[in-house]
Amino acid sequence: MANYESRNTRGSDNRNDRSSHSNQRDRNTDHRSYSDRNNRDNDHRSYNDRNDRSNDHNHRNNDHHSYNDRNSRDNDHRSYNDRNSRDNNHHSYNDRNDRNNDRRSYNDRNSRDNDHRSYTSRNSRDNNHRSYNDRNDRNNDRRSYNDRNSRDNDRRSYNNRNSDDRRGSFNNDRQAEGVQVEVGQRFPLTIKRMGINGEGIGYYKRMAVFVPGALTDEEAVVEVTSVATRFMRAKVHRIRKASPHRVEPRDSYADQVGGFELEHLDYPEQLKFKQDIVAQSLERYQPEGYRHYDLRPTLGMDDPYNYRNKAQFQVRRNAEGQIEAGLYTERSHDLVDLPTCSVQMPVTMTVMRTVVAMLQDLDMPIYDEEAKSGIVKTLVVRAAAHTDDVQLVFITNSQKLPHKHELLERIAAELPQVTSVMQNINPGETSLIWGDDTRHLAGEETITEKLDGLAFKLSARAFLQLNPYQVEVLYGEAKKALDLQPGETVVDAYAGIGTIGLSLASVAEEVRGMDIIPEAVSDANENAAANNITNAHYELGTAEELLPKWIMSGFRPDAIVVDPPRTGLDGELIETIMAVRPEKLVYISCNPSTLAKDLVELAHDYRVNYIQSVDMMPQTARCEAVVKLTRRQ
Repeated sequence: MANYESRNTRGSDNRNDRSSHSNQRDRNTDHRSYSDRNNRDNDHRSYNDRNDRSNDHNHRNNDHHSYNDRNSRDNDHRSYNDRNSRDNNHHSYNDRNDRNNDRRSYNDRNSRDNDHRSYTSRNSRDNNHRSYNDRNDRNNDRRSYNDRNSRDNDRRSYNNRNSDDRRGSFNNDRQAEGVQVEVGQRFPLTIKRMGINGEGIGYYKRMAVFVPGALTDEEAVVEVTSVATRFMRAKVHRIRKASPHRVEPRDSYADQVGGFELEHLDYPEQLKFKQDIVAQSLERYQPEGYRHYDLRPTLGMDDPYNYRNKAQFQVRRNAEGQIEAGLYTERSHDLVDLPTCSVQMPVTMTVMRTVVAMLQDLDMPIYDEEAKSGIVKTLVVRAAAHTDDVQLVFITNSQKLPHKHELLERIAAELPQVTSVMQNINPGETSLIWGDDTRHLAGEETITEKLDGLAFKLSARAFLQLNPYQVEVLYGEAKKALDLQPGETVVDAYAGIGTIGLSLASVAEEVRGMDIIPEAVSDANENAAANNITNAHYELGTAEELLPKWIMSGFRPDAIVVDPPRTGLDGELIETIMAVRPEKLVYISCNPSTLAKDLVELAHDYRVNYIQSVDMMPQTARCEAVVKLTRRQ
């Protein structure tokens, strides 16, 4: 089965690794190391904005900063892969990333699409269906999503948002305006709240201090690590008064790499925190009626460990000549070897460590970033929770794979659980983890996972949620929110391989979906056929391109479900939805900040019935949410 190109980082930096089949998602979350916790710049930039507010705001007392103040930082609650904010190269775990590069061509095509333009014209016939052009002439509160998405802060990739040289005001040697403080200085600090990236936030002489690893109401002595004009970062030097909710992390390296931002916080409090970050994001963007939204308690796991079905570890040789596989520390290329990992499915770590030992025994040439030489760059292991299939992928710097025959023989003998072995070729120095060329080495070309009674084939780069146990909870909430009735039709936007749409086919009269990756569309249709589903059909293209054409041909959906990448809905799709105005709309979000931003536009025509948060990634600051919206009459 063909594998598809990543559309990296849901920002603009690459093609996402909503991997090939992708729900067009954050597939380069796939590509990032555990460490996306670093999209904190918008958090920090917001302080600059807030300081321009009125003197009344400046004199608020520190204990009662509004959510508005708390939330001017952008959204990313990174998981494993999200904390290494330098580049998308370290994305490893967060599989839902920005597909902007792949979608650019479609935006160009839409600008010249006569059918689309004519559809736009038709919508100007009445006030409820005014044209896209009319809609863009709304007041500033209603300005088009395209304009909003062009802002640097909203459209910047993980990499750009986290690199020090992009931060403008950020400078390790600069002293904060009006506050004399230097890097290395220590002082006592009370943590007032937690930020959307899982860090503690306190105030030193009215300046915000971001402290990873600190919890609300803790008292600590902190050491300044960097200083900006109106905020600073610090690390915990000593905790004077610990939170009653602090627990000992299971992973000793939890404070070094991404994907463990909350492992020191007990699980019930993690669930409360994830509900709160939805509230924080709404408070920041303030969509219509947001104060009255029904924010439901986060749905969590019985056992919030051993759930990740995919391990994507960088491989390097250390100074002693030993081969290591793991993740990079925050803002560096310093690799932390991970012999164990409490949130990974155990089989993924068994295969990973056994293969690392094989590479050591065979003295395999490992890629050296500085010398830009060597072969093996990354190891990827994915397991299917409900079929016991396991796929192993070697990502290499060239087509060569020394000792290939001996290596494959040892894998067959020592790792019988591995049912598929593939090689992906990604030559040279690049910010992408995956290359365009994937080759079959042994076993099957795909593995099969079962979800909600349906079977889905997964090629090496196909996107699938990292938590196979909670994904059924997530999709179950989407079904409940849609509340499809006999005879109703639904559109599955950002369809990927059809996981969401096919799960709705048993209820819907007809399911139509789309994706911009040809292989994803092909696999979605094949998965429909394999599951004997005859009322679902997927086409190549964007929703904003295909929906008007379908409507002009006589098809009008009763419901639309969207599951966008971390950057949120495409601007053209927002306008298309507002023009088509289906009765029901369900938004599955992996980023509360872009969700809240999108609701500013959608809430003009749709009522938000409720927001149900779902914990897909325990021990991290990431949060998913299912939003039920119904059209205003």
